[in-house]
Amino acid sequence: MLTDAQGHAVSGATAEALALYDQAVRDYVLVYGDAVGLFDAARQAAPDFAMAHIGKAWLLSLAYDPAFAAQARALLATAQTSPLNERERAHVAALINVTAGERGAAVAVLDRHLMCFPYDLIAHQAANLLDGFLGRFPWIHRRAARALPRWSKQQPGYATLRAFHGFGLEEAGDYAQAEEESRVAAELEPHSFWAHHTVAHVMEMTGRPQDGLGWMAVREPMWSTSDHPNRVHIWWHRSLFHLELGQYDAALALYDGPIRETQRPFGVSLTNASALLWRLDLLGCDVGSRWQELAGLWQGHADGVCLAFTDIHAAMAELRSGEEAKVEQRLAWMRRTAEEDTERAACYRDVGIPVVEGLFAFHRGDHVQTVAALLPVRYEIWRIGGSRAQRDIVDWTLTEAALRADLRDVALSLAYERLDARPRSVVNQRFLRQAEALAA
Repeated sequence: MLTDAQGHAVSGATAEALALYDQAVRDYVLVYGDAVGLFDAARQAAPDFAMAHIGKAWLLSLAYDPAFAAQARALLATAQTSPLNERERAHVAALINVTAGERGAAVAVLDRHLMCFPYDLIAHQAANLLDGFLGRFPWIHRRAARALPRWSKQQPGYATLRAFHGFGLEEAGDYAQAEEESRVAAELEPHSFWAHHTVAHVMEMTGRPQDGLGWMAVREPMWSTSDHPNRVHIWWHRSLFHLELGQYDAALALYDGPIRETQRPFGVSLTNASALLWRLDLLGCDVGSRWQELAGLWQGHADGVCLAFTDIHAAMAELRSGEEAKVEQRLAWMRRTAEEDTERAACYRDVGIPVVEGLFAFHRGDHVQTVAALLPVRYEIWRIGGSRAQRDIVDWTLTEAALRADLRDVALSLAYERLDARPRSVVNQRFLRQAEALAA
């Protein structure tokens, strides 16, 4: 039987299809190149090649977009018609859980599977991305740490596993080791999205915006080309550094240029634009008609079911473009999901709905109600998933609402907390000045 680049036996493959599949896996875990096209080419070359169908099903499922859900289920069904080996059956079991909305159960399957198959890069990537939107990014470094000793440095994909380890360390708060590990991974594999992304995260979380801009500028040729499908997110990180330095026009120029040019028509990609415009809006920048354009792009890509994280960002665009009725409809969908007997119901009920209600109150100018909605959930916000940098938008909104509501004790407390993490941030310094200026 044929084996893939990591030594796994594969069912239904031909030599031609396997070469395409190996390149697809490399592209997928690097977030580089055309993984979808390569998986499709492998499927066409060998219609019974189970892992080719499974690989594309993972890619579509983990986009967390309702537009791709039916296609992912169809790919899974096709894979199930083929004879499957032990590894392939584990992937199918995990995908069945994912397509049913049970992400935690899917990770449990993959976690156990990776103890037997530590070289399975698709399983590593899938588990990481699932944990990412379960708010469990710190688990990534543990998963990689238990696999790395079994890898050799010469194995294809070794640098990717190092990059996974580095990102998990960053999200666990071990910034020094995360930066060291990710710089090593970036040298081993210059096209790795994860390594470049992690160093940007470290510099954001440790308040080093100038270093961050320097890192990105030097390595821009390695992450900004059309071969990098998620480069929009690194451009977004670059915009955050400009915000931290008070360079709001530069951040808006990135929105109008590379962010708009490189975002893709699905929910997780569109969150970058929403998150930047919302911050600029809160800072008092004139964003003109950009919200209307973005709200149009969001249509059909967040449905109150797939992912609370994307619903929150879709609601931002709908609110600021004046489409309050769509947010009311979104809340109705979210409340229906919250009543289900499913894993996602609790996240929608306890966090997603209160956050959207808080954003709605902010949009209406009811800043006291915004604080009332967001303050109780800020320690649970991890449950919507995403990184610490992405989730910070909730605390940012809460702090601004406290200022506008003249709640000096809340605003001052939040400003001090933010400055403790990033004392050189112009935004955080602004929060403190405004909080101190409120009447005691």
